[in-house]
Amino acid sequence: MKNNRLPLIVGAFISIALIVSIFVVYNYKNNQVNSASDEQQKTTETNETNVKDSSATEIPDNTPETPAKPEQQPDENGYLPNQTLPTEPTYINGILLANKIYPLPSTFAPEENPEARQALNQMLAAAKQQGFDLVAFSGYRSFEYQTTLYDNYVKRDGQAAADRYSARPGYSEHQTGLAFDIGERGKEDLWLTEEFGETPAGQWLFAHAQEHGFILRFPQNKEDITGYMYESWHYRYVGRDAAKEMTKQNITLEEYLGVK
Repeated sequence: MKNNRLPLIVGAFISIALIVSIFVVYNYKNNQVNSASDEQQKTTETNETNVKDSSATEIPDNTPETPAKPEQQPDENGYLPNQTLPTEPTYINGILLANKIYPLPSTFAPEENPEARQALNQMLAAAKQQGFDLVAFSGYRSFEYQTTLYDNYVKRDGQAAADRYSARPGYSEHQTGLAFDIGERGKEDLWLTEEFGETPAGQWLFAHAQEHGFILRFPQNKEDITGYMYESWHYRYVGRDAAKEMTKQNITLEEYLGVK
C-alpha cells in the first residue's frame, strides 16, 4: 500500500514545485517590469526637470530690440527734459549707442576699446602710406572728464552754443571708448575745425574710414538727426560691415539703427 502511495506523493511534490516556480518567475518578471517603468518615469521626470532648468538658465539674446521712442519731445538743445541717466547702456543690434536721447550710465567706464584701437592704428598706418600723418588727439573720456570739459564750454560760450558741439556728461560718445578725434600732425591749427575735412588728409580719411570700420559720426547737414554740428574730425568705430553700409547709404548711426 505504501508503495502505491509513493508515486502520488512524488507527483504532488512535483506539482507544488512547478506552481511555486511559476509564481516566483511571474513575480520576478513583474518586478522587473515595474522597476523598468519606475526607472523610465524617473528618467522622464529628470529630463523634464533638466529642460525646465535649461530654459530657466538660458542665456538671453544679447541683441536688444530697438528701444521704445521717448514719449517726450526733445527741448531746443536736443535733450529730453528732466531725463535721468540709465543704469545700463543701450545696445541695438550689437552696436553701442550714445546720443542726446540715449545716454550712458555715469558709472560706465570701459576705457578705450582694444578692437577700436587696433582698427585705428591700421587706418593711421594706411594713411601714412599715402603721405598723410594722421593722429588721434582725443579718445576715451571718463564721465568726470567730460563733466569738466562741458562745464568749461558752457562758461565760455553758453549752454545753447555748447550743446551744439559738446556732449553733456553721460551723453558723450567718447565715454564709449569707441570714438576718436583725428587731425593731421603738423597742422594742429586745423584740429577741431571744419576746414580739416577739406584738406587732402581729411578727404582721404572720410573716403577710407569705412574700410577700417569707422564712420564720420556727425556729418554735414545731419544736425537735426545727430544733435550736433558737423565735426570733420570725430570718427566712431562701428565695425566694417556697418560702416560700409552707412557710408553706402549716406546715413547716420541713428538712421542705421532705426531710432530716427
